[in-house]
This record gives sequence, structure tokens and C-alpha cells, in this order.
Amino acid sequence: MNRFGSLNLSVSKRLLLLEAALVWTFAGTMLLFRGSDMLKASSGFSWPKIVGSVCCGLLFFVIVFSKISRKHVNRIKNLIGDRHLFYEFFNSRSYLMMIGMISTGIFLRTTLIVPLSALSLTYITMGIPLLLSSIRFYHQWFNYLSPARKPVN
Repeated sequence: MNRFGSLNLSVSKRLLLLEAALVWTFAGTMLLFRGSDMLKASSGFSWPKIVGSVCCGLLFFVIVFSKISRKHVNRIKNLIGDRHLFYEFFNSRSYLMMIGMISTGIFLRTTLIVPLSALSLTYITMGIPLLLSSIRFYHQWFNYLSPARKPVN
């Protein structure tokens, strides 16, 4: 007998929102910690560098990531049916983009093509919009009502 035959891999839309929030939180936190560690190791802590990274991260959130996270939330909420495969919090294009970004980060970090001092600031700059975007997913998860539970006006 197939031991995975009875395994149910489908989850609710609400759980997809939580999964997305957790993934974005993990990625943002990991980038912030790795970036701060690289910054300390490469050039030491510098307030102007940190402030610049935070400002760029906030700007990147406003210009790019707020739209991306809104599209992901809407895509999840508009999925047809009540239950979906646990990995559908991203579409295939988003998975490819994530794989590309992770691979690029690892490549740049291991080859030292970009100095660690600059790469550390890039990691911090990218971690901020990821964390801020995760807030949208947490908010939607917390306030999500399935169509069957929505109040009738």
C-alpha cells in the first residue's frame, strides 16, 4: 500500500495566507541577520550605512513589494475552491523568482564578486521589504473569513 495515499496535502486558503506570512518572515529575518553579520565582519557597524539600507528597504517596499504582496494575497483569496495544495501560496513564477534570488545571493556571497560590505547592505535592504510584506499576510490570515462564514449584509 502507498503510505502517501492517505496523506492529505490540501489546506485552506486561510492556512495558505499563514504559510506565505511565515515564509516571507523567515526570508526577511534571515536576510537581516545574515546582512548584519556580514556588515560586522566586513567593515564594522555604521549608522549611516544602516540608515541608508533601511531607507532603501522602505522605498523598495513601497515601490515594489507592497504591490507584489497585495497580488499574492488577492491570488490566494481568489483561488477557486476551499482547499488547495499546501505549496500554492506561491505561483510557479514566484517560486522561480525565489530560487533565482536565493541562488544569486549564494553565488555572490561565495564568490566575493561583490564586496561583503556592499552585499551586507543589499541583504539588509531586501530583508526589510520582505518583513514588511509579511505583515500584510499575517493581517489577512488573522482577518480571513471563508465565503461560508462571511456575514450577510
